Amino acid sequence: MSRFYGIFALMPQNKLLYSSLIKAEAKKLGFMFCGISKAGFLEEEAPRLETWLKKGMQGEMQYMENHFDKRLDPRLLVDDAKSVISLGLNYFTDKQQDDPSGPKISKYAYGDDYHHVIKEKLKQLLSVINEKVGEVNGRAFVDSAPVLDKSWAKKAGLGWIGKNTNLISKKVGSFFFLAELIVDLELEYDVEPTADHCGTCTNCIDACPTEAIVAPYIVDGSRCISYLTIELKNEIPQEFKGKMDNWMFGCDVCQDVCPWNKFSVLHNEPSFQPHPDLLHLKTKDWEEITEDIFKTVFQNSAVKRTKFSGLTRNIAFLEKQA
Repeated sequence: MSRFYGIFALMPQNKLLYSSLIKAEAKKLGFMFCGISKAGFLEEEAPRLETWLKKGMQGEMQYMENHFDKRLDPRLLVDDAKSVISLGLNYFTDKQQDDPSGPKISKYAYGDDYHHVIKEKLKQLLSVINEKVGEVNGRAFVDSAPVLDKSWAKKAGLGWIGKNTNLISKKVGSFFFLAELIVDLELEYDVEPTADHCGTCTNCIDACPTEAIVAPYIVDGSRCISYLTIELKNEIPQEFKGKMDNWMFGCDVCQDVCPWNKFSVLHNEPSFQPHPDLLHLKTKDWEEITEDIFKTVFQNSAVKRTKFSGLTRNIAFLEKQA
């Protein structure tokens, strides 16, 4: 790896300077959090991931079985990787769908697809790093590659992994997206992981409609409503009839009941504002939704992941259980 600034980049004061620069730029781009950890093998996560996969908790998410080694070691994703920059982008909103009895969509999918929104911000961040630091090789990741984002965020001190397996911050709860920049630049690392503050609380476990949280810190993905409404391509199993809590895309239950989310703050990301029609659709509108309306309302939305056929399948399943 060669850069015009040579050995000076490795000096401790420059590591600190570059880390401060990256965190300041991340804040300018709208990220709520930015933490940095040393790239290496995730030793603690290896046996957990292996056990989870062996129990079949990934369901039809076969991609979770691929690239096992890469999931545990970012140095296999980026040549000569030195640092993992973990970022969090807030998406919490107090806006709600007008019809309280209508099919529900998870808050994160109200606005534009977060994959695109965050990827653009990461590209800008990497561009600034190259401009102000020098030639840095790196890759941006937003749910699109084998990266254990919650593990890296925890390692960087952004929060702890709760009993519902979401990353939780003591300051703002858990309604935020996670993303990473993996770079071949040595930086100042955040070495103070956040302590677990779940305590004796079992709200998320008790509230899960499909009993997907099979034990504290273990979610059976094949039972999770988010999986059933998005990832599952076949028909939703009849065992979940009457247990979907009226969710047609995603689920917020385990976050809504988490005490730490009383500290959530409203996001200020324009791209996450809901489509003007989305919140006003009533039960009858959803049950009679056409492909044209689907394309209009969800033109830039993550809901497109489930496609029109998937969404109408979900709505029909909810109708049957009503």
